[in-house]
Formats: sequence, structure tokens, C-alpha cells
Amino acid sequence: MKSAIIYSDKTVPNDSASSDDHTNADDVRLAELGYRSEFKREFSLIETIAFSFSIMAVIGGVSSTLSFPLVSGGHVGMVFGWLIPCLFIMCIAGSMAELASSMPTSAGLYYFSAKLAPEGYEALASWITGWANVTGQVTLVCSIDYTVAQMITTAIAVGTDGSIVLGAGPTYGILLAILFVHGVICSAATKILARLNLFYGTLTPTIIALLVCSGDQKVSTKDAFTMFENNTGWANGSTTALCVGTILIFSTSCIDDSAAHISEEVAGAARAAPIAILVSCAAVGGLGWLLLIAASFATVSVPSLLETELALPMGQLLLDVVGKKGMMAIWSFTIIAQFLCGAAQGVDASRVVFAFARDNALPGSRWWKRINPYTQTPVNAVWLVIVLAAICGLLGFSATAFNSLAGASVIGLYTSYGTPIFLRVTSGRRKLAQGPFSLGKWSTPIGSVAVAWIAFIVVLLSFPPDRHTNAKEMNYAAVIILAVFIFASASWLLSARKWFVGPLSNIGSVDSSTSSVEEK
Repeated sequence: MKSAIIYSDKTVPNDSASSDDHTNADDVRLAELGYRSEFKREFSLIETIAFSFSIMAVIGGVSSTLSFPLVSGGHVGMVFGWLIPCLFIMCIAGSMAELASSMPTSAGLYYFSAKLAPEGYEALASWITGWANVTGQVTLVCSIDYTVAQMITTAIAVGTDGSIVLGAGPTYGILLAILFVHGVICSAATKILARLNLFYGTLTPTIIALLVCSGDQKVSTKDAFTMFENNTGWANGSTTALCVGTILIFSTSCIDDSAAHISEEVAGAARAAPIAILVSCAAVGGLGWLLLIAASFATVSVPSLLETELALPMGQLLLDVVGKKGMMAIWSFTIIAQFLCGAAQGVDASRVVFAFARDNALPGSRWWKRINPYTQTPVNAVWLVIVLAAICGLLGFSATAFNSLAGASVIGLYTSYGTPIFLRVTSGRRKLAQGPFSLGKWSTPIGSVAVAWIAFIVVLLSFPPDRHTNAKEMNYAAVIILAVFIFASASWLLSARKWFVGPLSNIGSVDSSTSSVEEK
């Protein structure tokens, strides 16, 4: 093969293509994978890209994690802590796109693992990947929505000139309200969800432009790109100090497999899903870097941002740059963007839960795999995700515990990404049936780089943010993930290995689709 990226024909999907032709071809391919179509295919290519882009939350991700590069690298951390990982993230995106094109099903990652695993290990690979992905997806819903709550408390503090500063209790109450609204939105028909995420895709560049063009306080170009400040306790100038904080911001923001999870709701999924994964990752990488460069130029004093009493340093930065009125205007758009991100992530997580339950892998699967007859969405799975996210939100009463939860969500997701990619470049090299999108001869080297990067990130996310730490401020992300894996492993050894066989075909089954409706 002469080309690194291959399409099976010269036709690239577009919105003018016949939806009926797409639907028929999509349903045939889905049946070949073992599943009956149960969703309306109402996501177009553009809407799928917007959906994927919104979940990666460039605005919310930068706003909620800006403190990490400020602590560990200052200006250098903000600029290069985002740029360098972009190349590795695109390797993951390329590998994920290839798998999603070959197997466009909501089951996604755990289905990929089952089909690529060595003979006799299909069920185990699927079980591990599925539980890691469900853990990451549900905790990410909580993390995103908690960030929205923090943004709201920041706006209240600025709007009242600091006279009202809400603590953990009121913040949790706001979180519950946000989760409830997201539950209602995520239970809605697919067409409504598609339009909401298209709005997000146009909103994000607008916010970045406002930050870039506003304010007179700027540092020099040299300082914006080269000034290094280390407040971690790790050796000054050490690679560890830079990595611990700066990689976190990119890893927290740019992680995505959502296009695969909604592929059963997408027209032309085998082509649209890989395009959405690649385009959204590239867009987030570019826009995020522009945003952080603008933030670096606007940051006159790193220590003053770190000492702010606001919940998020980004709020203080905007306040310093554009004043109270300007900050409140930009911050309002930021809250809207992050809110829509949370809604998109709720959809993503509910589809993962639905798919895993469809293969009877979750306790109470018969409830969570039901499709509502009116909306044709997995309403039960949606509200399970919302309830679990609300329980996870209780960790917000401890800043250390909640930060660990955010790290755990990334570890869980990256583990679920790495497993099928690792199997793709090892036991599954000859098992993958190429879809419309393929990496060709570059599949193995790109996949190998992706797996190495994932292993590095998983280890790095277990590091404490400060070298001189204690039990109160320790990073417990690894502990949270370990607890989940102990539960999943015990379940496998004691029970699941006797009955879980991996992805199950539901073609001809009466326990789904039209009969899998809400019981009165």
C-alpha cells in the first residue's frame, strides 16, 4: 500500500447523500456484526463531528485544569504541555478511527477487544475493556458537570464582588440540578441531541476569539513561550515536574471514542465515525493550543492566579484581562459550552451502559438495555448514569478525592482505549476486516506508539501533584481504579467467567427493540 490512509472508494460522506441508502447499508453492516438496529439514524456527518468535538470540551477542559500547568511549568507548561501530546493523541485517534470504521457499533471498545483477542480470551478481553470504559464514562460525566457547578460558583463570586463564596455543599446542590437537567436532555430524541451539539461546535471558536482579542495586559513573546516556573516540589527544571502537571491538562480534555458509541445513530457510520474522531481531535488540538497561547500572553503573574480565591484560575485570568463585565460575558458562554459538553458526555456514557447491558454484562442488564418506545433512546441507562454520577459527586466535599476521581476517569478511559489497540497490533493483526477507513501499512507502528503513550499516561496520572505530599493531599486515582478492577476481577473469577461470553447477537431476540420498552 502506498498510502497511509485508505478509503474503500472515492466517495466521502456528505449531508446530501441519500439517508435511506445510508440507513440500509448501515443496518446491513450492523447485522453482520450481530446486532439489530434499534436507534433512529439522525446524526449527520457534521453533527457527529460536533458531538465528538463537544465531548472533548476544549473550553471547559482548559478552564478546569489550568492550575496544573501553572503549578508545574508556568508559561512553558501552558504552551508546550498541550502541543507535544497532540502528536501522540492523533496516533490514538488514528487507531480508534480504523477500529470504528471496521466495526461501527455502540458496543465500541469492548466489542473491538472481543473480536481481536486471542482464541479463548475473547470474553475476558471484552469484560476488562467494558468495565474500564463504563467506569471512565460515568466518572467523566460527574467530572464535567462538577466543573459546570464550579464555573457557576465562580460567576456568583465575581458577580457579587466576593461577598458570596459558595462552599462544597451548595456546589453539590448545583451539581445535582445540572445532572437532573442533563438526564432529561439525554432522554430526548436523537434529533434534538444532534442539534444541540451542532450549536456547541460554533460556540467554541467564538469564545477563543474573544479571549485572544481582548485585554491590554500582555507578557512578551519570549516570556509567553519560554518562561518556566516550577511550584511542584520536584527538582527545578526536571522533566517530571513538567510532565506531572502539563500532560494532565491535555489528557483530561482530549480523549474521545464517542463517535464509535453513537455509530448506531449515525448515517453512513463506517465513514462518518472515523472522520469525526480524526477531525474533532485535530480541531481540539489546534483550538486548544491557540487558547493556551492566548492565556500565556495574558498571564502577567502565575503566583497571583494560583492564589486566587475563585474556584477556577481561568476565571481570575479573565477578570484580570477584560474586567468584571467582560469576564462575566465570556464566562457565561464558557458555562454554556461546558454544559453542552456534559449533555454530550451523558449521551456517550448512556450508550456505553446500554451496549454493555445488551450483552448482559451489568447487574440488572434487563433494565438498562431497554429502549423507550417514544424517544427510541435508552432512558433507563441514561438515569442509571445520572444516579451513579451523583453518587460520585459526593467526593466533591474533598478536593483531593474529587481530583483523584477526575484522574481515575482518564485512567479508565485510556485503559479501555489501549486494550483493543494493543490487541490490534498483536493477536488481531490478521483478524481485522478493513472498513472504509484504514491506516494500511502504518497501522502497526501508529498503534504501537499509541499503546506506549497510553501506558505512559496511565502511570503519570498516578503521580502526586507535589513531591512533598501527605495522606490528605495524595493522588488516589490509582486506588479508585484498582478498586474497580478488583471488583471486576472478583466478579469474573467467581461468576462471570461461567456465563459471560462477550458480545451477544440480538438478531431474532425478543428482549430488545420493540419489546424492550418501558413497562408500566
